[in-house]
Amino acid sequence: MMTARTRLDLTNGIAVITIDNPPVNALGVDVVAELAAHIDSILTNDDVVAGVLCGANGIFSGGADIHGFGKPTPNGSTLRDVINAIDRGSKIFVAALEGIAFGGGLELAQACDYRVAQKATRVGQPEIKLGLLPGAGGTQRLPRLIGLDVALEMNVGGEPISAERARELGLIDELVDEHVVDAAVRFAGAHAARGRRRARDLKLRGDVGAIEAARKRAEPAERGGLAAHYTIDAVEGALKLSFDDAIKQERALFERLRESEQSKARIHIFFAEREAAKVPGVPRSSYKAKTAAVIGSGTMGGGISMALANGGVDVTVIDLDEALVQRAKETIARNYDATFKKGRLSQEERDRRLGRLHFATSLDAARDVDLIIEAVFEEMDVKKDVFRKIDKLARPDAILATNTSTLDIDAIASVTSRPERVIGTHFFSPANVMKLLEIVRGAKTSPELIGDALSLSKQLAKVGVVSGNCDGFIGNRMLAHYRREADFLLEEGATPQQIDRVIREFGFPMGPYAMVDLAGLDISWRVRKRRNAERPPLGRYSKVADRLCEMGRFGQKTGSGFYKYESGNRTPLPDPEVEALIRAAAREDGIKQREITDDEIRKRCIYALVNEGCNVLGDGIAIRAGDVDVVWVYGYAFPSWRGGPLRYAQSVGLRAVYDDILAFQKQHGVYWTPSPLLEKLAMSGGAFT
Repeated sequence: MMTARTRLDLTNGIAVITIDNPPVNALGVDVVAELAAHIDSILTNDDVVAGVLCGANGIFSGGADIHGFGKPTPNGSTLRDVINAIDRGSKIFVAALEGIAFGGGLELAQACDYRVAQKATRVGQPEIKLGLLPGAGGTQRLPRLIGLDVALEMNVGGEPISAERARELGLIDELVDEHVVDAAVRFAGAHAARGRRRARDLKLRGDVGAIEAARKRAEPAERGGLAAHYTIDAVEGALKLSFDDAIKQERALFERLRESEQSKARIHIFFAEREAAKVPGVPRSSYKAKTAAVIGSGTMGGGISMALANGGVDVTVIDLDEALVQRAKETIARNYDATFKKGRLSQEERDRRLGRLHFATSLDAARDVDLIIEAVFEEMDVKKDVFRKIDKLARPDAILATNTSTLDIDAIASVTSRPERVIGTHFFSPANVMKLLEIVRGAKTSPELIGDALSLSKQLAKVGVVSGNCDGFIGNRMLAHYRREADFLLEEGATPQQIDRVIREFGFPMGPYAMVDLAGLDISWRVRKRRNAERPPLGRYSKVADRLCEMGRFGQKTGSGFYKYESGNRTPLPDPEVEALIRAAAREDGIKQREITDDEIRKRCIYALVNEGCNVLGDGIAIRAGDVDVVWVYGYAFPSWRGGPLRYAQSVGLRAVYDDILAFQKQHGVYWTPSPLLEKLAMSGGAFT
């Protein structure tokens, strides 16, 4: 029997259902309807003794199709109905797992009596990353299969585990190197006469202590932890309720989460991340870099080199100073050692990655590579000098990329004979960890090169977002407005610690002043000096950060910045000297200090982001509102459960945000001129998406 997205084959009494819905065999409405029909066929066919569930093309299933949430299937069946049919039937089922078994796919496998897996398979319950919980029995069967503690970790953490680990826990019954479907068919034949072994009937291992510990670890519900707390509630049902009642509770909690703003925001980011790879006029590319050179061995150069090595690229780190090259080599080795010691990297993989890294003190080492990334000092003359030199020696087909975070890509490309091969690849620090890659297109950058850069981002496990060329691109252009308002608030009476607390309570992991102390005040100081020389400020300008830099207070690395730091301790401590400096700067500019409310801090900092984000979108620097949100979630740690600045503004109400911005304009002047796009949408009742 052949159907559009699944098929059923019968051999020697074993029925094999294959899910064939590329690319990840998602359990969409059509797949679920067909599965329901196949399960019914197996259960009512006396010639069938057992069933096997598998996926085509080396993948079991990536889980539910989010596009299908709430949509009816052709025959009215749901994934829960399919699982219930397996659960209540008299015949055993074996899941043949390979590639991935995530979310609803793993829940489907848990409904089977046994699970056979290829050794390279990964399994997981990642629903929490969408602000949801497993809604088809995953909070009930998983604890019975592997124990309460680990089930909580998988359901609340959302990270996948290897098949070998799943075998140790009891989730997998047999691991194989061979063709997993053949192995599962043999397994089913051997176990068919033994009768059912349902997860629901297994004895639950664990107690309420695991529940209490999980609650203590979870973020507060109102700060993004709603799904975590609901998931813990659902798992607790396995201890306190009958299986059937706990399943009903799980479903009710799932439905409440699905309607929550936190889940809608996370799902927005999920789809926006995937849309970011689709750029009008840019062809799809399967580009993969094999060799690369990174020019500059500092923090960014070293991190970019690690990101490349992690992605399978042979990379040469180039710096003219032998001492700096040696320091980079030692730092990179320490970083890999630390990851290995934490258990996040095997010894074998550590050695492989280190083996891909090479070091040189001459630009000649970049002569024959596929990709050259410049990561030198953030000054135009320095970068132009590097590009003049690499233009003369690089292969004609090499990608010439700059890691600049603010500078004009066209100006850099202008010193080369091939501006169509020049592109911005703005990594975020630490580059080997941060997920975002801001891809900046110049006026002459070829569409094919943009496609190659997007493909490279996937190779490096990054989220690539294409930006137009302007000062600061998408992210740092908006950041300047966020920091401006924070600095003005300081002079008006707020303290660094109050502003940082309000921003943390909003959902950021750090406030602007703890963050700039960590990054280094001197970095943004250089940018401000360049911008002020090129384009003097239109109006008010805060001197506080500049004066701290003039005092040599560059943040944690010097022991003082907006805060002071004790030796060997990164905890920011309020500093009366900074508060006195702020008061003096306010007096000089005739600013009368007052008590600043938390609400004003939150609105002025976040709405400054929103307003400039609308300008970025209106100017065509960003293609979509979702691109702006992805940049800020993955590059600047904007809380994902709020969906990014523009998604957050939409949840508040664009008219309400616009009205507040108008009020700020009356009070604070030109910097608060509303974005024309925001004004248009607010007045028309429109939306970004």
